[in-house]
Amino acid sequence: MKSFLQRFGSLVLGVLHGFDRLRLRGSKRLLCNPGGVFSFLAQVQVPLKEYKAYAKETTVALCKAIETEAQQAGLYHYLNNSQESKEETALRLAAEHGRQQGLIAVLGCVEPCQVVQVRGNRETKKLEVRIEPSKCLHYYHYYLDADYGLRYTRLQSWFPFTMHVGLNGRDWLARQMTKAGVDYRQKDNCFTWVEDWEAAQRLLDEQLTTDWASLLDGWAAESHPWLSRLVVPPVPYYWSVQEGEYATDIAFRTPEDLRRLYPRLVQYTTGPLQSTDVLRFFGYRVTKSGAPRRDLAGEVVTTIKELVEGTCVKHRVLQNGLKMYDKFGQVLRLENLLINVRDFKVFRMREGNTDGPMEYLRLRKGVADMHRRAEVGAKINERYAAALATVEDATPLGELARDLGQPTTWKGRSVRALNPLAPADVELLEAINRGEFLLNGFRNRDLRALLFADAASASPEEAKRQSGKVTRLLRLLRAHGVITKVSKTHRYQVSAEGRSKVTALLAARQASTEQLLKAA
Repeated sequence: MKSFLQRFGSLVLGVLHGFDRLRLRGSKRLLCNPGGVFSFLAQVQVPLKEYKAYAKETTVALCKAIETEAQQAGLYHYLNNSQESKEETALRLAAEHGRQQGLIAVLGCVEPCQVVQVRGNRETKKLEVRIEPSKCLHYYHYYLDADYGLRYTRLQSWFPFTMHVGLNGRDWLARQMTKAGVDYRQKDNCFTWVEDWEAAQRLLDEQLTTDWASLLDGWAAESHPWLSRLVVPPVPYYWSVQEGEYATDIAFRTPEDLRRLYPRLVQYTTGPLQSTDVLRFFGYRVTKSGAPRRDLAGEVVTTIKELVEGTCVKHRVLQNGLKMYDKFGQVLRLENLLINVRDFKVFRMREGNTDGPMEYLRLRKGVADMHRRAEVGAKINERYAAALATVEDATPLGELARDLGQPTTWKGRSVRALNPLAPADVELLEAINRGEFLLNGFRNRDLRALLFADAASASPEEAKRQSGKVTRLLRLLRAHGVITKVSKTHRYQVSAEGRSKVTALLAARQASTEQLLKAA
Protein backbone atom coordinates (compact mmCIF):
# COMPACT_ATOMS: atom_id res chain seq x y z
CA MET A 1 0.00 0.00 0.00
CA LYS A 2 2.93 2.30 0.67
CA SER A 3 4.04 2.29 -2.98
CA PHE A 4 0.45 2.88 -4.18
CA LEU A 5 0.07 5.89 -1.90
CA GLN A 6 3.50 7.21 -2.91
CA ARG A 7 2.26 7.18 -6.48
CA PHE A 8 -1.35 8.30 -6.12
CA GLY A 9 -1.45 9.77 -2.60
CA SER A 10 -2.42 13.22 -3.85
CA LEU A 11 -5.64 11.73 -5.28
CA VAL A 12 -6.58 9.70 -2.19
CA LEU A 13 -8.70 10.78 0.77
CA GLY A 14 -8.05 7.77 2.96
CA VAL A 15 -7.68 4.01 3.19
CA LEU A 16 -9.54 1.41 5.28
CA HIS A 17 -8.68 -2.26 5.43
CA GLY A 18 -10.52 -5.00 7.32
CA PHE A 19 -13.19 -7.67 7.02
CA ASP A 20 -16.28 -6.84 5.00
CA ARG A 21 -18.86 -9.62 4.75
CA LEU A 22 -18.39 -12.49 7.20
CA ARG A 23 -20.14 -15.84 7.10
CA LEU A 24 -19.26 -18.00 10.09
CA ARG A 25 -20.12 -21.66 10.44
CA GLY A 26 -21.14 -23.38 13.68
CA SER A 27 -20.57 -27.14 13.54
CA LYS A 28 -21.48 -29.67 16.21
CA ARG A 29 -18.31 -31.64 15.57
CA LEU A 30 -19.51 -34.73 17.43
CA LEU A 31 -22.43 -34.93 14.97
CA CYS A 32 -20.43 -34.19 11.81
CA ASN A 33 -18.82 -37.62 11.42
CA PRO A 34 -20.31 -41.14 11.50
CA GLY A 35 -18.27 -42.24 14.52
CA GLY A 36 -19.33 -39.21 16.56
CA VAL A 37 -23.02 -39.69 15.64
CA PHE A 38 -22.82 -43.36 16.64
CA SER A 39 -21.32 -42.33 19.99
CA PHE A 40 -24.02 -39.68 20.52
CA LEU A 41 -26.84 -42.12 19.76
CA ALA A 42 -25.33 -44.56 22.24
CA GLN A 43 -25.37 -41.85 24.91
CA VAL A 44 -29.06 -41.06 24.30
CA GLN A 45 -29.82 -44.79 24.01
CA VAL A 46 -31.31 -44.59 20.52
CA PRO A 47 -30.68 -47.70 18.36
CA LEU A 48 -29.73 -47.10 14.72
CA LYS A 49 -33.02 -48.58 13.53
CA GLU A 50 -34.89 -45.93 15.54
CA TYR A 51 -32.72 -42.97 14.45
CA LYS A 52 -35.08 -41.71 11.73
CA ALA A 53 -38.04 -41.51 14.08
CA TYR A 54 -35.90 -39.86 16.77
CA ALA A 55 -34.47 -37.29 14.31
CA LYS A 56 -37.90 -36.53 12.86
CA GLU A 57 -39.38 -36.04 16.34
CA THR A 58 -36.53 -33.66 17.25
CA THR A 59 -36.93 -31.67 14.01
CA VAL A 60 -40.72 -31.37 14.37
CA ALA A 61 -40.33 -30.10 17.94
CA LEU A 62 -37.69 -27.59 16.85
CA CYS A 63 -39.74 -26.28 13.90
CA LYS A 64 -42.85 -25.97 16.07
CA ALA A 65 -40.96 -24.01 18.74
CA ILE A 66 -39.46 -21.60 16.20
CA GLU A 67 -42.55 -21.03 14.06
CA THR A 68 -45.03 -20.74 16.95
CA GLU A 69 -43.06 -18.00 18.68
CA ALA A 70 -42.28 -16.17 15.42
CA GLN A 71 -45.89 -16.28 14.23
CA GLN A 72 -47.19 -14.98 17.55
CA ALA A 73 -44.81 -12.02 17.21
CA GLY A 74 -45.83 -11.49 13.57
CA LEU A 75 -42.27 -12.15 12.37
CA TYR A 76 -42.51 -15.41 10.41
CA HIS A 77 -42.42 -15.56 6.63
CA TYR A 78 -41.91 -18.66 4.46
CA LEU A 79 -39.98 -18.30 1.20
CA ASN A 80 -41.04 -20.56 -1.67
CA ASN A 81 -37.94 -19.68 -3.68
CA SER A 82 -34.53 -20.23 -2.06
CA GLN A 83 -32.96 -17.80 -4.56
CA GLU A 84 -35.00 -14.89 -3.22
CA SER A 85 -32.86 -12.39 -1.32
CA LYS A 86 -33.32 -13.04 2.38
CA GLU A 87 -31.71 -9.74 3.36
CA GLU A 88 -34.02 -7.69 1.14
CA THR A 89 -37.05 -9.64 2.37
CA ALA A 90 -36.10 -9.11 6.02
CA LEU A 91 -35.54 -5.37 5.55
CA ARG A 92 -38.82 -5.06 3.63
CA LEU A 93 -40.74 -6.81 6.41
CA ALA A 94 -39.02 -4.63 9.01
CA ALA A 95 -40.03 -1.48 7.13
CA GLU A 96 -43.63 -2.69 6.72
CA HIS A 97 -43.99 -3.39 10.46
CA GLY A 98 -41.89 -0.44 11.69
CA ARG A 99 -39.19 -2.53 13.37
CA GLN A 100 -35.95 -0.63 13.76
CA GLN A 101 -34.03 -2.68 16.31
CA GLY A 102 -33.77 -6.24 17.61
CA LEU A 103 -35.31 -9.24 15.85
CA ILE A 104 -36.94 -8.00 12.65
CA ALA A 105 -37.85 -11.20 10.77
CA VAL A 106 -37.80 -15.01 10.90
CA LEU A 107 -37.66 -16.62 7.47
CA GLY A 108 -38.15 -20.28 6.59
CA CYS A 109 -36.74 -21.79 3.41
CA VAL A 110 -35.84 -25.26 2.07
CA GLU A 111 -32.19 -25.33 1.01
CA PRO A 112 -29.45 -27.91 0.24
CA CYS A 113 -27.27 -29.12 3.12
CA GLN A 114 -25.33 -32.07 4.54
CA VAL A 115 -27.47 -34.28 6.79
CA VAL A 116 -27.04 -37.33 9.02
CA GLN A 117 -28.88 -40.43 7.83
CA VAL A 118 -28.84 -44.12 8.73
CA ARG A 119 -28.70 -46.44 5.72
CA GLY A 120 -28.40 -50.17 5.21
CA ASN A 121 -25.15 -51.55 3.78
CA ARG A 122 -25.87 -54.27 1.22
CA GLU A 123 -22.46 -55.83 1.62
CA THR A 124 -22.31 -56.04 5.43
CA LYS A 125 -26.09 -56.40 5.85
CA LYS A 126 -25.88 -53.85 8.68
CA LEU A 127 -27.11 -50.33 9.36
CA GLU A 128 -24.53 -47.56 9.27
CA VAL A 129 -24.39 -43.80 9.81
CA ARG A 130 -23.76 -41.65 6.73
CA ILE A 131 -23.23 -37.94 6.10
CA GLU A 132 -24.82 -37.17 2.75
CA PRO A 133 -26.20 -34.24 0.70
CA SER A 134 -29.90 -33.53 0.99
CA LYS A 135 -32.40 -30.71 1.54
CA CYS A 136 -34.24 -29.57 4.63
CA LEU A 137 -35.96 -26.56 6.14
CA HIS A 138 -33.66 -23.75 7.32
CA TYR A 139 -34.58 -20.85 9.59
CA TYR A 140 -33.09 -17.36 9.22
CA HIS A 141 -33.32 -14.98 12.20
CA TYR A 142 -32.53 -11.40 11.11
CA TYR A 143 -31.57 -8.71 13.63
CA LEU A 144 -30.92 -4.99 13.49
CA ASP A 145 -28.27 -4.84 16.19
CA ALA A 146 -27.38 -1.54 17.86
CA ASP A 147 -23.71 -2.56 17.96
CA TYR A 148 -23.23 -4.79 14.91
CA GLY A 149 -25.80 -3.62 12.39
CA LEU A 150 -27.73 -6.10 10.26
CA ARG A 151 -26.88 -9.72 11.15
CA TYR A 152 -28.51 -13.12 10.92
CA THR A 153 -28.37 -16.73 12.09
CA ARG A 154 -29.27 -19.63 9.79
CA LEU A 155 -30.16 -22.97 11.41
CA GLN A 156 -30.46 -26.31 9.66
CA SER A 157 -33.51 -28.08 11.14
CA TRP A 158 -32.21 -31.65 10.70
CA PHE A 159 -29.19 -33.36 12.24
CA PRO A 160 -26.41 -32.19 12.64
CA PHE A 161 -28.16 -28.77 13.10
CA THR A 162 -25.38 -26.78 11.45
CA MET A 163 -25.67 -23.03 11.99
CA HIS A 164 -24.34 -20.08 10.01
CA VAL A 165 -23.98 -16.53 11.25
CA GLY A 166 -23.66 -13.61 8.86
CA LEU A 167 -22.70 -10.00 9.50
CA ASN A 168 -21.09 -7.08 7.70
CA GLY A 169 -17.82 -5.66 9.05
CA ARG A 170 -18.40 -2.26 7.42
CA ASP A 171 -21.93 -1.99 8.86
CA TRP A 172 -20.42 -2.87 12.23
CA LEU A 173 -17.79 -0.14 11.73
CA ALA A 174 -20.51 2.41 10.93
CA ARG A 175 -22.13 1.70 14.31
CA GLN A 176 -18.74 1.99 16.03
CA MET A 177 -18.02 5.36 14.39
CA THR A 178 -21.46 6.69 15.28
CA LYS A 179 -20.87 5.83 18.94
CA ALA A 180 -17.36 7.34 18.83
CA GLY A 181 -18.64 10.57 17.26
CA VAL A 182 -16.69 10.12 14.00
CA ASP A 183 -18.65 11.55 11.10
CA TYR A 184 -18.77 9.66 7.79
CA ARG A 185 -20.61 9.21 4.49
CA GLN A 186 -21.58 5.64 3.58
CA LYS A 187 -22.79 4.08 0.35
CA ASP A 188 -23.87 0.45 0.63
CA ASN A 189 -20.97 -1.27 2.45
CA CYS A 190 -18.18 1.26 1.81
CA PHE A 191 -17.33 4.79 2.96
CA THR A 192 -16.73 7.59 0.49
CA TRP A 193 -15.65 10.04 3.20
CA VAL A 194 -14.62 9.75 6.87
CA GLU A 195 -13.88 12.62 9.21
CA ASP A 196 -10.92 10.80 10.80
CA TRP A 197 -9.56 7.89 8.76
CA GLU A 198 -6.99 6.85 11.38
CA ALA A 199 -9.64 6.69 14.11
CA ALA A 200 -11.88 4.63 11.81
CA GLN A 201 -9.04 2.19 11.14
CA ARG A 202 -8.42 1.78 14.86
CA LEU A 203 -12.09 0.93 15.35
CA LEU A 204 -11.93 -1.54 12.47
CA ASP A 205 -8.87 -3.19 14.05
CA GLU A 206 -10.78 -3.63 17.32
CA GLN A 207 -13.03 -6.13 15.56
CA LEU A 208 -10.09 -8.56 15.46
CA THR A 209 -9.80 -8.61 19.26
CA THR A 210 -13.41 -9.79 19.65
CA ASP A 211 -14.02 -12.97 21.65
CA TRP A 212 -15.70 -14.57 18.67
CA ALA A 213 -16.57 -17.92 20.24
CA SER A 214 -18.45 -16.32 23.17
CA LEU A 215 -20.15 -13.76 20.91
CA LEU A 216 -21.39 -16.40 18.45
CA ASP A 217 -22.50 -18.78 21.21
CA GLY A 218 -24.58 -15.94 22.63
CA TRP A 219 -26.20 -15.19 19.27
CA ALA A 220 -26.94 -18.90 18.71
CA ALA A 221 -28.63 -19.19 22.12
CA GLU A 222 -30.56 -15.96 21.50
CA SER A 223 -32.06 -17.29 18.25
CA HIS A 224 -32.62 -20.90 19.33
CA PRO A 225 -32.87 -21.30 23.13
CA TRP A 226 -34.73 -24.64 22.68
CA LEU A 227 -31.92 -26.37 20.82
CA SER A 228 -29.92 -27.22 23.94
CA ARG A 229 -33.02 -28.86 25.45
CA LEU A 230 -33.93 -30.83 22.31
CA VAL A 231 -30.44 -32.21 21.69
CA VAL A 232 -29.51 -33.80 25.04
CA PRO A 233 -26.76 -34.06 26.11
CA PRO A 234 -25.94 -30.61 24.62
CA VAL A 235 -23.28 -30.61 21.91
CA PRO A 236 -21.41 -27.25 21.67
CA TYR A 237 -20.73 -25.47 18.40
CA TYR A 238 -17.25 -25.18 16.94
CA TRP A 239 -17.07 -21.87 15.07
CA SER A 240 -15.09 -21.45 11.86
CA VAL A 241 -14.89 -18.95 9.01
CA GLN A 242 -16.93 -20.20 6.06
CA GLU A 243 -16.44 -17.00 4.04
CA GLY A 244 -14.45 -13.96 5.11
CA GLU A 245 -14.03 -11.12 2.62
CA TYR A 246 -11.02 -9.00 3.51
CA ALA A 247 -11.35 -5.62 1.78
CA THR A 248 -9.05 -2.65 1.28
CA ASP A 249 -11.01 0.49 0.37
CA ILE A 250 -9.11 3.39 -1.20
CA ALA A 251 -11.36 6.45 -1.26
CA PHE A 252 -10.49 9.01 -3.95
CA ARG A 253 -11.02 12.73 -3.56
CA THR A 254 -13.23 13.01 -6.63
CA PRO A 255 -14.97 10.51 -8.91
CA GLU A 256 -13.11 12.07 -11.86
CA ASP A 257 -9.73 11.02 -10.41
CA LEU A 258 -10.75 7.38 -10.15
CA ARG A 259 -12.56 7.49 -13.48
CA ARG A 260 -9.33 8.53 -15.23
CA LEU A 261 -7.24 5.91 -13.45
CA TYR A 262 -9.48 2.86 -13.37
CA PRO A 263 -9.53 1.92 -17.10
CA ARG A 264 -5.73 1.72 -17.01
CA LEU A 265 -5.87 -0.50 -13.93
CA VAL A 266 -8.32 -2.81 -15.68
CA GLN A 267 -6.11 -2.90 -18.76
CA TYR A 268 -3.09 -3.77 -16.63
CA THR A 269 -4.78 -6.52 -14.58
CA THR A 270 -6.12 -8.20 -17.73
CA GLY A 271 -3.03 -7.67 -19.91
CA PRO A 272 0.55 -7.33 -18.64
CA LEU A 273 -0.33 -8.96 -15.31
CA GLN A 274 0.60 -12.63 -15.57
CA SER A 275 -0.82 -15.68 -13.83
CA THR A 276 2.39 -16.17 -11.84
CA ASP A 277 2.00 -12.60 -10.52
CA VAL A 278 -1.45 -13.53 -9.19
CA LEU A 279 0.06 -16.60 -7.52
CA ARG A 280 2.64 -14.40 -5.81
CA PHE A 281 -0.06 -12.01 -4.61
CA PHE A 282 -1.65 -14.94 -2.79
CA GLY A 283 1.71 -16.04 -1.46
CA TYR A 284 1.93 -19.26 -3.48
CA ARG A 285 5.50 -20.20 -4.25
CA VAL A 286 6.76 -20.32 -7.83
CA THR A 287 9.97 -21.73 -9.25
CA LYS A 288 13.07 -19.62 -9.85
CA SER A 289 12.22 -19.50 -13.54
CA GLY A 290 8.91 -17.85 -12.66
CA ALA A 291 6.78 -20.90 -13.53
CA PRO A 292 4.16 -22.32 -11.12
CA ARG A 293 5.11 -25.33 -9.00
CA ARG A 294 4.26 -28.69 -10.53
CA ASP A 295 2.24 -29.71 -7.46
CA LEU A 296 -0.07 -26.70 -7.81
CA ALA A 297 -3.29 -28.49 -8.80
CA GLY A 298 -5.22 -25.57 -10.20
CA GLU A 299 -5.31 -22.74 -12.69
CA VAL A 300 -5.49 -18.97 -12.53
CA VAL A 301 -8.64 -17.53 -14.09
CA THR A 302 -9.24 -13.81 -14.63
CA THR A 303 -12.70 -12.48 -15.50
CA ILE A 304 -14.32 -9.06 -15.92
CA LYS A 305 -17.91 -8.30 -14.97
CA GLU A 306 -20.03 -5.17 -15.05
CA LEU A 307 -21.82 -4.84 -11.70
CA VAL A 308 -24.15 -2.22 -10.27
CA GLU A 309 -21.28 -0.91 -8.12
CA GLY A 310 -18.79 -0.79 -11.01
CA THR A 311 -16.50 -2.85 -13.24
CA CYS A 312 -15.13 -5.87 -11.39
CA VAL A 313 -11.92 -7.73 -12.23
CA LYS A 314 -11.69 -11.09 -10.47
CA HIS A 315 -8.75 -13.48 -10.24
CA ARG A 316 -9.50 -16.99 -9.04
CA VAL A 317 -7.08 -19.76 -8.03
CA LEU A 318 -7.74 -22.91 -5.93
CA GLN A 319 -11.19 -21.68 -4.78
CA ASN A 320 -9.64 -18.41 -3.56
CA GLY A 321 -10.58 -15.09 -5.12
CA LEU A 322 -9.00 -11.67 -5.49
CA LYS A 323 -11.13 -8.82 -6.81
CA MET A 324 -10.78 -5.20 -7.82
CA TYR A 325 -13.67 -2.88 -8.58
CA ASP A 326 -14.60 0.79 -8.54
CA LYS A 327 -17.43 1.08 -6.05
CA PHE A 328 -19.84 3.85 -6.97
CA GLY A 329 -17.11 5.57 -8.99
CA GLN A 330 -15.28 6.90 -5.94
CA VAL A 331 -13.83 3.95 -3.98
CA LEU A 332 -11.26 1.54 -5.36
CA ARG A 333 -11.85 -1.74 -3.55
CA LEU A 334 -9.32 -4.58 -3.41
CA GLU A 335 -10.88 -7.66 -1.87
CA ASN A 336 -9.82 -11.24 -1.30
CA LEU A 337 -11.87 -14.25 -0.25
CA LEU A 338 -10.00 -17.28 1.09
CA ILE A 339 -11.86 -20.60 0.98
CA ASN A 340 -8.94 -23.02 0.60
CA VAL A 341 -6.42 -22.05 3.29
CA ARG A 342 -4.34 -25.25 3.37
CA ASP A 343 -1.29 -23.58 1.77
CA PHE A 344 -1.20 -20.57 4.09
CA LYS A 345 1.16 -20.58 7.08
CA VAL A 346 0.87 -18.30 10.12
CA PHE A 347 3.00 -17.81 13.24
CA ARG A 348 1.19 -19.46 16.15
CA MET A 349 1.35 -22.15 18.84
CA ARG A 350 0.21 -25.68 18.22
CA GLU A 351 -3.43 -26.32 19.12
CA GLY A 352 -3.75 -27.51 22.72
CA ASN A 353 -0.19 -26.50 23.61
CA THR A 354 -0.51 -23.01 25.09
CA ASP A 355 2.94 -23.18 26.70
CA GLY A 356 4.74 -24.36 23.58
CA PRO A 357 6.93 -22.30 21.25
CA MET A 358 5.54 -20.19 18.42
CA GLU A 359 6.14 -21.64 14.96
CA TYR A 360 4.87 -21.36 11.39
CA LEU A 361 1.87 -23.68 11.11
CA ARG A 362 -1.07 -24.08 8.79
CA LEU A 363 -3.78 -21.39 9.00
CA ARG A 364 -6.89 -22.81 10.67
CA LYS A 365 -10.45 -22.07 9.63
CA GLY A 366 -11.50 -21.67 13.27
CA VAL A 367 -12.24 -18.23 14.67
CA ALA A 368 -9.15 -18.60 16.88
CA ASP A 369 -7.12 -17.64 13.80
CA MET A 370 -9.35 -14.72 12.80
CA HIS A 371 -6.65 -12.07 13.36
CA ARG A 372 -4.08 -14.22 11.56
CA ARG A 373 -6.46 -14.60 8.62
CA ALA A 374 -6.69 -10.80 8.57
CA GLU A 375 -2.88 -10.54 8.39
CA VAL A 376 -2.81 -12.91 5.41
CA GLY A 377 -5.62 -10.98 3.68
CA ALA A 378 -3.89 -7.64 4.27
CA LYS A 379 -0.64 -8.89 2.71
CA ILE A 380 -2.48 -10.19 -0.37
CA ASN A 381 -4.12 -6.80 -0.94
CA GLU A 382 -0.83 -4.96 -0.29
CA ARG A 383 0.98 -7.00 -2.96
CA TYR A 384 -1.86 -6.36 -5.40
CA ALA A 385 -1.82 -2.62 -4.67
CA ALA A 386 1.96 -2.50 -5.12
CA ALA A 387 1.57 -4.02 -8.58
CA LEU A 388 -1.20 -1.54 -9.45
CA ALA A 389 1.11 1.30 -8.45
CA THR A 390 3.20 0.63 -11.56
CA VAL A 391 0.50 1.68 -14.03
CA GLU A 392 -1.09 4.92 -15.18
CA ASP A 393 1.77 7.08 -16.35
CA ALA A 394 1.20 9.38 -19.29
CA THR A 395 4.91 10.19 -19.57
CA PRO A 396 6.26 9.14 -23.00
CA LEU A 397 8.48 6.06 -22.89
CA GLY A 398 11.36 7.98 -24.43
CA GLU A 399 11.27 10.50 -21.63
CA LEU A 400 11.06 7.74 -19.00
CA ALA A 401 14.09 5.90 -20.39
CA ARG A 402 16.14 8.99 -21.26
CA ASP A 403 18.04 9.12 -17.97
CA LEU A 404 18.63 5.38 -17.95
CA GLY A 405 20.31 5.59 -21.34
CA GLN A 406 22.87 8.19 -20.20
CA PRO A 407 26.07 7.54 -18.16
CA THR A 408 25.98 8.93 -14.63
CA THR A 409 28.09 8.98 -11.48
CA TRP A 410 27.83 7.28 -8.10
CA LYS A 411 29.85 8.60 -5.17
CA GLY A 412 32.32 10.25 -7.51
CA ARG A 413 32.72 7.23 -9.77
CA SER A 414 31.52 7.00 -13.36
CA VAL A 415 28.67 4.55 -13.99
CA ARG A 416 27.69 3.28 -17.43
CA ALA A 417 24.27 3.71 -19.02
CA LEU A 418 21.57 1.06 -18.87
CA ASN A 419 20.55 -0.50 -22.18
CA PRO A 420 16.93 -1.71 -22.02
CA LEU A 421 17.42 -3.62 -25.28
CA ALA A 422 20.54 -5.53 -24.23
CA PRO A 423 19.74 -9.11 -23.06
CA ALA A 424 21.90 -8.83 -19.92
CA ASP A 425 20.27 -5.59 -18.76
CA VAL A 426 16.80 -6.91 -19.60
CA GLU A 427 17.48 -9.99 -17.47
CA LEU A 428 18.56 -7.73 -14.60
CA LEU A 429 15.45 -5.55 -14.84
CA GLU A 430 13.16 -8.60 -15.00
CA ALA A 431 14.85 -10.04 -11.92
CA ILE A 432 14.34 -6.98 -9.70
CA ASN A 433 10.75 -6.59 -10.97
CA ARG A 434 9.65 -10.04 -9.74
CA GLY A 435 6.52 -10.14 -7.59
CA GLU A 436 8.09 -11.86 -4.57
CA PHE A 437 10.35 -8.81 -4.05
CA LEU A 438 7.45 -6.33 -3.77
CA LEU A 439 7.18 -6.34 0.02
CA ASN A 440 10.48 -7.48 1.51
CA GLY A 441 12.87 -6.45 -1.25
CA PHE A 442 15.84 -8.52 -2.41
CA ARG A 443 19.44 -9.24 -1.45
CA ASN A 444 22.65 -9.82 -3.37
CA ARG A 445 22.24 -13.58 -3.09
CA ASP A 446 18.63 -13.41 -4.33
CA LEU A 447 19.77 -11.79 -7.59
CA ARG A 448 22.77 -14.11 -7.86
CA ALA A 449 20.43 -17.13 -7.82
CA LEU A 450 18.41 -15.60 -10.66
CA LEU A 451 21.25 -14.28 -12.84
CA PHE A 452 23.60 -17.26 -12.62
CA ALA A 453 22.35 -20.75 -13.46
CA ASP A 454 25.17 -22.42 -11.47
CA ALA A 455 24.87 -20.21 -8.37
CA ALA A 456 23.77 -23.07 -6.12
CA SER A 457 26.67 -25.35 -7.09
CA ALA A 458 29.37 -22.71 -7.60
CA SER A 459 32.73 -23.07 -5.85
CA PRO A 460 33.61 -20.53 -3.11
CA GLU A 461 35.85 -18.64 -5.53
CA GLU A 462 33.17 -18.57 -8.25
CA ALA A 463 30.48 -17.57 -5.73
CA LYS A 464 32.66 -14.66 -4.61
CA ARG A 465 33.14 -13.56 -8.22
CA GLN A 466 29.38 -13.73 -8.90
CA SER A 467 28.61 -11.82 -5.71
CA GLY A 468 31.06 -9.09 -6.72
CA LYS A 469 29.40 -8.76 -10.12
CA VAL A 470 25.96 -8.47 -8.54
CA THR A 471 27.31 -5.79 -6.18
CA ARG A 472 28.41 -3.76 -9.22
CA LEU A 473 24.99 -4.24 -10.82
CA LEU A 474 23.31 -3.01 -7.64
CA ARG A 475 25.55 0.05 -7.69
CA LEU A 476 24.53 0.62 -11.32
CA LEU A 477 20.83 0.48 -10.45
CA ARG A 478 21.23 2.73 -7.41
CA ALA A 479 23.13 5.30 -9.47
CA HIS A 480 20.21 5.49 -11.92
CA GLY A 481 17.66 5.75 -9.10
CA VAL A 482 16.00 2.45 -10.00
CA ILE A 483 16.49 0.90 -6.55
CA THR A 484 17.06 2.15 -3.01
CA LYS A 485 18.72 0.44 -0.06
CA VAL A 486 16.57 -0.49 2.93
CA SER A 487 18.07 1.22 5.97
CA LYS A 488 20.09 -0.99 8.37
CA THR A 489 19.65 -4.11 6.19
CA HIS A 490 21.30 -5.79 3.22
CA ARG A 491 18.09 -5.54 1.21
CA TYR A 492 17.10 -3.32 -1.69
CA GLN A 493 13.74 -2.24 -3.06
CA VAL A 494 12.69 -0.85 -6.42
CA SER A 495 11.86 2.84 -6.01
CA ALA A 496 8.47 4.21 -7.05
CA GLU A 497 10.07 6.03 -9.98
CA GLY A 498 12.13 2.96 -10.86
CA ARG A 499 9.06 0.76 -10.82
CA SER A 500 7.34 2.99 -13.38
CA LYS A 501 10.37 2.96 -15.67
CA VAL A 502 11.08 -0.76 -15.42
CA THR A 503 7.45 -1.79 -15.92
CA ALA A 504 7.05 0.50 -18.92
CA LEU A 505 10.27 -0.74 -20.55
CA LEU A 506 9.46 -4.40 -20.02
CA ALA A 507 5.92 -3.92 -21.30
CA ALA A 508 7.26 -2.15 -24.40
CA ARG A 509 9.57 -5.09 -25.13
CA GLN A 510 6.54 -7.44 -25.13
CA ALA A 511 4.43 -5.18 -27.36
CA SER A 512 4.11 -5.91 -31.07
CA THR A 513 5.16 -3.46 -33.75
CA GLU A 514 1.49 -2.82 -34.54
CA GLN A 515 0.77 -1.95 -30.89
CA LEU A 516 3.72 0.44 -30.72
CA LEU A 517 2.68 2.15 -33.95
CA LYS A 518 -0.86 2.60 -32.61
CA ALA A 519 0.53 4.15 -29.43
CA ALA A 520 2.60 6.53 -31.53
